[in-house]
Amino acid sequence: MNRLLLVDDEEGIRKVLGISLTDEGYEVQTAENGIRALELFEGSQYLLVITDIKMPGMDGIRLLQEIKRRNPMTEVIIITGHGEMDLAIEALKLEASDFITKPINTEALSVALHRAKEKIQIKKKLSEYTENLERKVYEKTAEITRMYEFQTNLIENAQEGIFAVDTKGNTLVFNRYMEELTGYTRE
Repeated sequence: MNRLLLVDDEEGIRKVLGISLTDEGYEVQTAENGIRALELFEGSQYLLVITDIKMPGMDGIRLLQEIKRRNPMTEVIIITGHGEMDLAIEALKLEASDFITKPINTEALSVALHRAKEKIQIKKKLSEYTENLERKVYEKTAEITRMYEFQTNLIENAQEGIFAVDTKGNTLVFNRYMEELTGYTRE
């Protein structure tokens, strides 16, 4: 979880922020634009991405959408300049983890990264819980099906007539031997 992808068209920001993040213990890969970021993302499936919102070609909003489409577990932190608050809000609506304004405050970025990692942990736990629950439902359904088939086989092949109705008089059980005894069919 300490690997991240940093995307900014300004080399200076990539370099300074990359050094700062490396000093905090992150393994940082950088990309100068959204297209290059997607190439790197495909190769490594980063769970943390920090991207500038305004870049030539593919902007940060489009990059966010592509990353979320490819891996919804990834948390994306958007870097915005002054006057880009509408874009930052749009990014949050598209499930960005957070946004940081320029000039970048390293403490604010650290908090945003911490929260993003917490979100990833929660998503992983929820995914594990869901998978475990689905597995248990599958197992219990299979067990109930086996029991039902066993009981149905016992009733159907019993050497005694078995006949059961519900409270409304609808026939629930009418086995083969009961057909022989009464001369009536189940129907």
